[in-house]
Amino acid sequence: MTTTSSGQPRRRSTVRPGDRRDLERATVPVPTRFSERRRAAIRRRTRDGVLERVRKGVYLPPARGDGVAVRRRADLLRQIRAVDVRLDLEHWFSHTSAAVLHGCWTWRLSDVVHLTQLRPPNLEQSRDRTLRRHWTDLPVRDRTEVSGVPATTLERTVVDCARILRPARGLVVADSAIRGGADPTVIGMILEECGRRRGVVQAREVLELADPRSESPGETVLRWIAHDEGLPTPVPGFDVETDRGRFWLDLAWPEWKVAVEFDGAVKYSGGAYGDPSARIVAEKARQDALEEAGWIVIRVVWQDLGDPAGTAERIRRALWSRARR
Repeated sequence: MTTTSSGQPRRRSTVRPGDRRDLERATVPVPTRFSERRRAAIRRRTRDGVLERVRKGVYLPPARGDGVAVRRRADLLRQIRAVDVRLDLEHWFSHTSAAVLHGCWTWRLSDVVHLTQLRPPNLEQSRDRTLRRHWTDLPVRDRTEVSGVPATTLERTVVDCARILRPARGLVVADSAIRGGADPTVIGMILEECGRRRGVVQAREVLELADPRSESPGETVLRWIAHDEGLPTPVPGFDVETDRGRFWLDLAWPEWKVAVEFDGAVKYSGGAYGDPSARIVAEKARQDALEEAGWIVIRVVWQDLGDPAGTAERIRRALWSRARR
């Protein structure tokens, strides 16, 4: 959070929760293919750490980035490029692989590459545990290209992820895709066409909860926890007036004046978020303003998401304390 010239806390974003924010499509690295002519150069660049062998005959720069999640996405993009270079059959990267290509949020991303093809894989193709091949009659409507790589469309990707991922992970993809411009009408059409296929029941439950007002993967996971643990449905991005200004709450139960704020560590790491110490002071001022306005504010961090029952119980106790009044 930043502060005004008078030192008062200011809302964290000038964009209202739910407003469209275009996804930043991934940049897929350029591969180096092995050849006898390049053997010596590839060997030297590999020894120097400039290139790594990703798949047979395909070399790419090492995955880089701050944080495990960022490097995992970078490495998955390398794998996608390497697979794309090696395949000679018609294919489209799909599911979480397409989600990363489109720039969607992910949570607990797997390192398995997913692709969809028009005919079933043979036994030899199925043995590769790092590559999951899905086969179906993929409509032309659901095919696109991202950064020069064939992929399923954003809407198709949302449905595919909602069907096969654990619900919280599927909802993370769906929230970011819809706020990034995915068409809910097309998503519903694709889901309807799935009929009674595996995962459709789960996908319907997940997609009914999708909400573009979610501001981060952590907030989305919290919404799923609230739903799964039987709590009342919270309002994302709730606007609150206080004596120190107006603020948006990550999740709110206005009837009981209970709110949950998700604190990702990146908020206090500097960079685009500003000076960490100033940010901590501003957050404290914001917390004080909300509490003075009568709100109970529960703060949640990434580690808390690993204990959904415990996190839900904290919220439940706060709601119950207000309900008793």
